[in-house]
Amino acid sequence: MLTLFLAPGSSSMAPHIMLHEVGAPFDIRPISFRRREHRDPAFLALNPEGKVPVLLLDGHPLTEVAAILFYLARCFPTAGLLPQGDAGVARVVSWMSFLASTVHPARRQGIGHARAAWTLAEARLAGRAWAEGSAMTIADIHLFRLFWRFRGSAALAPGDYPALEDHHDRMMARPAVRRAIEVESAIGYELPA
Repeated sequence: MLTLFLAPGSSSMAPHIMLHEVGAPFDIRPISFRRREHRDPAFLALNPEGKVPVLLLDGHPLTEVAAILFYLARCFPTAGLLPQGDAGVARVVSWMSFLASTVHPARRQGIGHARAAWTLAEARLAGRAWAEGSAMTIADIHLFRLFWRFRGSAALAPGDYPALEDHHDRMMARPAVRRAIEVESAIGYELPA
């Protein structure tokens, strides 16, 4: 059985969605930022960085969204969340790297940086239903979670990011996304501003 340590609404939402997408049996262990549970010695023994997500695999921790999504996609190939062929996989890794190195940290640099990063993401996604093209991949799960958070906190005007909004709506229609949001909403969000 897999165990996912998550903080509702945080980056750990992406692996949570993924676990529902692939239909894997798993347990969740909520971590409260408000109660500083990410700084408890027991949690720091799993991830010394004190960050979520952490996925326990037979008692061994796997950290970082991209690594967890990639691992689960490889373990559950029938879910089809990695494209066939090296070039398609490389494009998904490119998206995942872009999201982790450019989009995600931009929020901490202020709204101007965040909007600039999301403008780049909008341009990359324009004209496509999914990040890699015709089928949803792990990059779409990561992209969705990041835009879901940005969209909820940035007071966007209609039409600011039409491709991203369409992508968001497609993702929100997926049962795995709705289930993860339902579970995390019931636990309660403690996201920093």
